[in-house]
Amino acid sequence: MSKPTLEIQLQTLPHEPGVYQYFDVNDKILYVGKAKDLKKRVSSYFTKNHDYGKTKVLVKKIVTIKHIVVETETDALLLENNLIKKYQPRYNVLLKDDKSYPWICIKKERFPRVFSTRRVIKDGSEYFGPYTSMKTVKTLLDLIKGVYMLRTCTYDLAPEKIHTGKFKVCLEYHLGNCKGPCEGYQSEADYQEDITAIREILKGNFKDSLSQFKQQMKAHAEAMEFEDAQRIKEKIDILENYQAKSTVVNPKISNVDVFSIVSDEGYAYINFLQLSYGSIIRSHTMEIKKKLDETDEELLPLAITEIRQRFHSTSKEVYVPFDLDLGEDLKVSIPKLGDKKRILDLSERNAKYYRLERFKQVKIIDPDRHANRIMAQMKVDLRLKEEPRHIECFDNSNIQGTNPVAACVVFKNGKPSKKDYRHFNIKTVDGPDDFASMEEVVYRRYKRLLEEEQSLPHLIIIDGGKGQLSSALKSLDLLNLRGKIAIIGIAKRLEELFYPDDPIPLYLDKKSETLKVIQQLRNEAHRFGIEHHRNRRSKGALTTELELIPGIGEQSIVDLMTHFKTVKKISNASFEELQQVVGASRAKKILDFYNK
Repeated sequence: MSKPTLEIQLQTLPHEPGVYQYFDVNDKILYVGKAKDLKKRVSSYFTKNHDYGKTKVLVKKIVTIKHIVVETETDALLLENNLIKKYQPRYNVLLKDDKSYPWICIKKERFPRVFSTRRVIKDGSEYFGPYTSMKTVKTLLDLIKGVYMLRTCTYDLAPEKIHTGKFKVCLEYHLGNCKGPCEGYQSEADYQEDITAIREILKGNFKDSLSQFKQQMKAHAEAMEFEDAQRIKEKIDILENYQAKSTVVNPKISNVDVFSIVSDEGYAYINFLQLSYGSIIRSHTMEIKKKLDETDEELLPLAITEIRQRFHSTSKEVYVPFDLDLGEDLKVSIPKLGDKKRILDLSERNAKYYRLERFKQVKIIDPDRHANRIMAQMKVDLRLKEEPRHIECFDNSNIQGTNPVAACVVFKNGKPSKKDYRHFNIKTVDGPDDFASMEEVVYRRYKRLLEEEQSLPHLIIIDGGKGQLSSALKSLDLLNLRGKIAIIGIAKRLEELFYPDDPIPLYLDKKSETLKVIQQLRNEAHRFGIEHHRNRRSKGALTTELELIPGIGEQSIVDLMTHFKTVKKISNASFEELQQVVGASRAKKILDFYNK
């Protein structure tokens, strides 16, 4: 029997929650997705007009659709997560496992040891984690060691071995770090009390341990045992100091997971905070590469499922920035104010900081990916038809109305291309006229590029408001380039972006990378223009006097200035000094000029 057509496959899909899988002509899995209603969701791929290119390509490749019906959407989320990790389809976001994360283990043994490990062994031991930072693990273990006296040896402390005196206490006992259970100096019940307290601390609950220690301190003080009371007080100080650092919200907020998402064109960053007894006991940020222009609403449920699985979360409530359906077993809250909103804001801030750090790292490690992301973001922010891989920015410089010049700087893939920078001496404009100067240089620049058949920029930026932009547009009209090159003007005062034929300016977020690139272009054009203007003024100041000397040409002036540095030193030089630089004949002419 031949394989049914896509149309038939779509018709037979059920209106049930489940997971769907797309396969290509070679039966290779392309994509895995979940749905409340399989028929509606899968059919939408074939009835919608997809703006995003990769989705169009995916739909063209689909030959076979398979599906798995499940009881609830929660089951669909879990199954989708597992299938993505198992098959890693080309068009799904990449989910990684947690093999490299550290844990804290309470070993299943008589007089349990407490230590860090990266291997989870199913032997009945308790594992807390995984933790996203070894520093957190070390801090917690140092805290436990400072408060409780636990063994570090690997002896099998069976009752009969202790009774027969097989073991002897080690240096840890003599240093006061262990109570010597190996020789029967500490009972198993007493040791287990400490383990119970440690278990609570690892869950974020300090209340029981603090209460117990305060009672012990009070009892020692009443019995006049001040040294013991001081020792207990030191333990209380250690615990309270750690608790003060870790408690960031209302202690009533307990056993809650907090999730936030920050995204751009190519990636999404999901931060996870786990709260217990008002303390953040875990923080983790996941980076997801988008494959099909997925929305935050699509990515966050997937990330929540993955993170909760990875960190074995049993919290019954989550705080999120917008409404999500995560199944009946999980309470979803969208905080609007108070402590709950503050903790959600903190999570978002963590996601933003992580994103910034990744940008900095990527800029160093993978400049191509950094450039691609910037270009994609600029295309969206500036409402362009294509990514502005080639940008040119113009600026006029006519300080005090003298030596009017203009500068054109060029950025390619978001970086300065200094070999393509150009400066212009204004030829057709008398006096300081920014509008006419801008019209001249834009015309000259693109007339030349057209004549030499060079590539035109994707975006032109004019340093100035509506007036300068209108002048530049006149030149593009003359060259028949209007509409073929995107062009905007940037006004300095409020960083307003002006578009042709649009009276309302665009305002970008002051922290946006698109605005930073535009500001960098504008500043670079200004610097380059001022530098050229300064050189022209300096040359003018030097040559006006020296060029008045009959018989002294440009090369002689350069030689004199290179040697003497200033015009004043030239005017005061002796015949012998001048002769060494320009010869006797020219030296006499210079002396005659200044002696007059």
